[in-house]
Order: sequence, then structure tokens, then C-alpha cells
Amino acid sequence: MSKVRYDILDGLRGVAALMILLYHVFNDAKSFLVWPTPVSEFYHSFLGVDFFFILSGFVMGYAYDRAFSDTIFHGGGESEGTMSFWGFVKRRLIRLHPMVVMGVLLGALAFVVQGCTKWDGTEVTTQALLLATLLGLFLIPSPAGADVRGNTEAFPLNGPHWSLFFEYLGSLLYGLLLHRLSTKWLRVWVACGIISIAGYALLTADGGVAYGWSSEPMNLFGGALRMLYAYPMGLLMARVFRERQPKPIKGHMFLLCALALVVLLGLPSLGEKDADTIYQLVCIFSFFPTIIWFGARGIVSGWQQKAVSFLGRLSYPLYAVHFPLIYLYITWVERSGYVYAGHSQPWVAALVTIVASLLIATLCLLFYDEPLRKRLGRKRHSTSRQ
Repeated sequence: MSKVRYDILDGLRGVAALMILLYHVFNDAKSFLVWPTPVSEFYHSFLGVDFFFILSGFVMGYAYDRAFSDTIFHGGGESEGTMSFWGFVKRRLIRLHPMVVMGVLLGALAFVVQGCTKWDGTEVTTQALLLATLLGLFLIPSPAGADVRGNTEAFPLNGPHWSLFFEYLGSLLYGLLLHRLSTKWLRVWVACGIISIAGYALLTADGGVAYGWSSEPMNLFGGALRMLYAYPMGLLMARVFRERQPKPIKGHMFLLCALALVVLLGLPSLGEKDADTIYQLVCIFSFFPTIIWFGARGIVSGWQQKAVSFLGRLSYPLYAVHFPLIYLYITWVERSGYVYAGHSQPWVAALVTIVASLLIATLCLLFYDEPLRKRLGRKRHSTSRQ
């Protein structure tokens, strides 16, 4: 199977991960919601998850569609140029799960440092913590009995792992069904996804598309709709991109796409629920696919190529491990009393949280994730030859 790589898309994945980090620092910490005035910068950066989903569908479709087709044509089995379903699953596990494990373990450690208590101060038993850790390691949403933080997070030891759960589901859906659909039926699927998520976003009481993080059924359902639209949308774009083979664009395409993404994700709240919901929908239906399309056409070289390569490599470790530090930061803010008074210290602690997140993610990338994935990849190849 030939490997397809889009340097600019790798870099944009890193930009989205950085924006999500800033969103969690400046919107989840209560100090910045009240001091000295409400902070709404990076307000729409939660839409970076939808950008991830579309991007994943695009990359998966372009990288694996032909390999799956060859497998079907030749009657199954995995060899050079072909891909079986279980071979695909192994690849996705090797790519994703090492950082899932690290993120859960760091989340459990952060919870212990916080004192093993829920946000309301209720003590959590060791058995409940072990259950939450076990569920997190297998990426299974936590039921009420394992909600060790008490705010209905589906993954209470590392909240953003909810999107990795849906990433897994999207990969399984692709390996089982989506790659078999013709482009015509894939267009029908995407159209149904647009109607479904638009209706859900406009008709629900909260509005918008910020669903998926909670174990409450309707919230999980909203998260599923986000994935069921975005992942196939990326796959459809990959199909069309391969058919049309648009002419590559040289120049500063990465900088232009990155700037557009930062502006879209960083836009403050529009205030009115309906207006903000429409903005979110326009982003995921139009703006994000456009950025990905032009990013896939762009060519970078020199320092830009090195920069986007590192951003792409860092993006997943950063996303997977930053939130335990956010938990610690929020706990520090509440226990220090800065949530109730104007102080400059939260800004210093926020900067420390950002720098520490980047440092830990880099260490995980260089000394854990990449070496382990290489080792597991070699083992998979040696096993498949036997």
C-alpha cells in the first residue's frame, strides 16, 4: 500500500490541537469566566474536534480506499497493496491506543494529586477510581457509578477522550461499511448527516453542536451525529479529490489555511443562540472542508515543511494528554480563591499549564509514542509474514 502524506494537513491538525488547548485553558477555568470580565477568546475552538473528524475521514479515505478495494477484488487477505478489515483495525490500534493509555494514566495520577474527590468535595473510593481507570484504558464511556468527578463526563479521567471514542467508532464504520459505498451513496449519507446534525443543533434546548463529552444519552447521541456527518464528509472529499486531481498550489498555503482556521476557531461567542448555532454549522459544513481541500493542494518546503511535520506529529499526543493538567489548573484556581477575586496569578498559572502541556506532549511523542508504535509496527509485520 502506497503511503499518502499531506504536509499542510498535518500542520493544520497541530494548529487545531493548539487551539483546543487554549480553549480548555481559557474557557474551562472559572477564573477566566469572571476575572476581570468574561473571557470568550478561543470560544469556538471546540469545533476543532469536528475539523479533526473531517480531516481523519479525508486521510483515511485517501490512504486506505484503494487498499480495501484491492482486498475485495482479490478475495480477501492482506498483502502488499491490499488491506483486510482486521489488518486495518490493528493499524488503527497501533496508531491511537498508546496515547489513550498514557492519557488515562496521567488522568488517574492528576485525580490522585487532587485528593481523589469529586468537584463537590465528595470522596471517591479506590474501587471507583480503579473502575474508571479500567474503563478509560479500554475507551469505554463511564456509567454513573464510575463518574469520579461528578459532572457526567463520559471519560472523567481525561474528558477529551470522548472524541477518541468516536474516532474509533468512525474507523470501525469505515472499515466495515463506508469504504464499500459508491461515491453516489456516500453523497446521500453526507446529505443525511447534514440534515440530522443541523436539525439536532437547531432544535435542542442548548443549541449548537458541542455534544459528545457527557455520558448522558442525548449528549452522546449528539456526539455520534457529529462523527456520522464529519467522518464520511472527509471520506467523500478524498474520493472527489482523487478523481479530480486538482493542480498543486505553491506558496504560503499553510500560513493562509492556518490563519483562517485560527480566526474561525478563535471567534468570540456571537451571543444569540441561533446565530451562534448557524455559525457553527457553517464552519463544519463549508469552512472546514474548504480549508482541508486547499490544504491538501498546498505544497511546502524548507522550514515550513519541518514546522508542519512537527506540528502534525505533536498534535495527537498534545490532544491526548493536556487535559489532566487542565484538571489540576482548575483545582488550583478554586482552592486558591482566585475564582472570586481579580488576581494576576491565574494568568501565570495558565501560561505554566500551556507550557507544561507542550513539554509533556513532546516527551511522550519522542520517548513513548513514536518508539512504541515503531516496535508494534515491526511486530505486526513480522506476524503477518508468518
